[in-house]
Amino acid sequence: MLHLLREQTMRWLFLLGLCELFLFALSLVLATHLRYWHASADLVMHTRLLLVRALAFGAILVGAMSALGLYQPRMRERWQGLLARQAIAFALGWVAVALLYYMVPQFDVGRGVLGLALLIGFPLITGFRALFVRLVDADALKRRVLVLGSGRRAALIVERMRRRVDRRGFHVVGFLPVEGEKSAVSQENLIAAPDGLVACTKQMQINEIVVGPDDRRGQLPMDELLECKQAGVAITPLTTFFERESGRVQLSLADPSWLLFSGGFDSTPLRRLTKRAFDVSSAALVLALTWPLMLLTALAILIESGAAAPVLYRQERVGERGQPFRLIKFRSMRTDAEKDGVARWATKNDDRVTRVGRFIRKTRLDELPQLWNVLRGDMSFIGPRPERPLFVEQLAPKIRYYRLRHCVKPGLTGWAQLNYPYGASEEDAIEKLKYDLFYVKNQSLLLDAMILVQTVEVVLFGRGAR
Repeated sequence: MLHLLREQTMRWLFLLGLCELFLFALSLVLATHLRYWHASADLVMHTRLLLVRALAFGAILVGAMSALGLYQPRMRERWQGLLARQAIAFALGWVAVALLYYMVPQFDVGRGVLGLALLIGFPLITGFRALFVRLVDADALKRRVLVLGSGRRAALIVERMRRRVDRRGFHVVGFLPVEGEKSAVSQENLIAAPDGLVACTKQMQINEIVVGPDDRRGQLPMDELLECKQAGVAITPLTTFFERESGRVQLSLADPSWLLFSGGFDSTPLRRLTKRAFDVSSAALVLALTWPLMLLTALAILIESGAAAPVLYRQERVGERGQPFRLIKFRSMRTDAEKDGVARWATKNDDRVTRVGRFIRKTRLDELPQLWNVLRGDMSFIGPRPERPLFVEQLAPKIRYYRLRHCVKPGLTGWAQLNYPYGASEEDAIEKLKYDLFYVKNQSLLLDAMILVQTVEVVLFGRGAR
């Protein structure tokens, strides 16, 4: 079990979700027996297919917890905020379970059992999470990492991963200097390997070696690294390590050869087919659920601005492979917001935003007409947000790899929107590109589904809106 938990950062999250699925199912089973303990005939009737009902109940609640971001490895929230998220997740789960019972009456367990199960489940999940986080934060359960190199590149691990939450999946045992390299790591973090790298990894029980010298030409002990790999020790380039642990591509470390040979960038016909099927089905589902909100939004804009003012706003954006398209949104700014024809970043408390516009931006209702762009094929449901041509022309020459974000269709929501607030500057564009490149490089149907579920959290908490 220790070896399993040390292998990959995401495995402890999977284990957490699996354990909580079991606890939710247990809550429903306990609630059923408590509710009907005095009536044996009713108990027999309600325990039929109880295991299936309990697992369905658990799966829905775990999905609701995921939608509120409670399975993010780098969650930076105080315990009050986590409890608030958990409470909202339980409320969403209650609604989803009620809908399931309405659509599939055979799964119905009764309002009393459902309420009791939620009351049992809340303290059970809260207590288990507190215990689990303490166990995961223990060094004994983390992957033991040895960094080969102690120069400027290797020192980025110390500089960029200072918080405990950033190192939740691993423990850096130390930095092993490479001959001829100027050390940029403090002396107490350096280790020696007088008997060689292989003996060092065995003695210190290393699970992974991160290769990060400033200059790899002729400096790496290739034979020893190969022997370590044959012994089951993972050998990981520093750039890949940052990508995996932080969920973004570190632009200062990424070179063209790494992007070329490190894998990813799946653009096979099968991936494009599944991506399109996911886009159409997701857009149709969201449209079916939100069309009343769209009508109310259109009515609110008409009431505020008058019948002569447009409800929708069309703007040229850059799409896949740099092709322009017309993006559709609900109008949230005054009609003369760019009367001089000059494109501007939206800013905090922008005075061009109308009262209705401020609300629909905060709740992301202004983005809903883009479902039509998704159905048309101009956009995907998940992907980098489309940018205006003028901003692309300004940013592409200045920011390395910026045009790589256009090798996929832009999205209604994306990985950067989950991990970074609204950007309105060149520095923000650089930070968001790190997340966009991570998505472009690692895109998959599973990642798309995870982003779609966690977008609920972004909407509910209004993160990143201006």
